[in-house]
Amino acid sequence: MLLKDKVVLVTGSTTGIGEAIARKCVAEGASVMVHGRREHAAQGLCVELGDAAAYTVGDVTDPELCESLVANTVNRFGRIDGVANNAATTARATIEQTDAATFDRHYHINLRAPALIIRAALPHFRAQGEGTVVNIGSVNAWSGQADLMPYSASKGGLQTMTRNMANALAEDRIRINQLNVGWCTSPNEIALKISEGLPEDWYLNVPKAFAPTGRLLTPDQVAHHVAFWLSPDSQPANGCVYELEQFCILGRSSARDWDV
Repeated sequence: MLLKDKVVLVTGSTTGIGEAIARKCVAEGASVMVHGRREHAAQGLCVELGDAAAYTVGDVTDPELCESLVANTVNRFGRIDGVANNAATTARATIEQTDAATFDRHYHINLRAPALIIRAALPHFRAQGEGTVVNIGSVNAWSGQADLMPYSASKGGLQTMTRNMANALAEDRIRINQLNVGWCTSPNEIALKISEGLPEDWYLNVPKAFAPTGRLLTPDQVAHHVAFWLSPDSQPANGCVYELEQFCILGRSSARDWDV
C-alpha cells in the first residue's frame, strides 16, 4: 500500500476529484480528513469509508477554518503526514466580468487557503521530521481560456508558490509538488457542459483535438497520481509541477471548437 498508516487531509473532498482522492488514499492504507461545505455529503462519505475517515465542514475563505482543518486532523488521528489541497472555485469570468469581489474569491480559495493550510501543518511536519503536500493545479496556470481569467491567474500563483515553498522547506524534509490537471470529467464539469449546450453523453464522444484517447481524464485517474505524489515512492521529488494531460501543453495551439 502506498500510504499505509499515513494521515492525509484532503480539501474539497465531498465530490469530484477530491472525493476520488479521499477514496484512493483510504484504499492505499491512509486515514483521511474529509472536507467540504455540505455536511450531509461529508458525513455520507465518511460512513462509506468507515473508521479511516472523519470530516470537517466549512468554507476555506475563512482563515480560521484553514487552521481548524489541520488541528482537527491531528486531534482525530494523532498526526498529519500529507495534505492534498484540492478545494477550488472554477467560476467562469473574463477580465470584463472580473470585479474585485470575483478576483478576491478566486484568490482566497485557490491560493490563500492552500498557503494557510500548509502554514498550519508546518509545526506538525517539522516535529515528525517530514511531510508531503500535493497542490491540485490546472493546465490553465500556463495561460488559460478567456473566460477563466481569475481562475487561471490563481492557479498560476499556486504553481509559483509550490516551487517557492518547496525550495524554502526542502531542508526540513517537507516536499511540496503540484499536479496541473487537464480537462477532467467530474460530475460538476459534465453538468456544466450540458448546461452550455453539449449533449448528455458529450464526455463519451470527445474529439481527438481535445483527447487523443477519445476520453478525458477521470477523477479516479487523477486520484491515482495524487496518491503516488503523496507517498514515499515519489521521494525525493520536490517542487515538481507535473502536467496531467494528454497533450504537451507548452508550444501547443489548442483547438477552440467542439464539432457536434
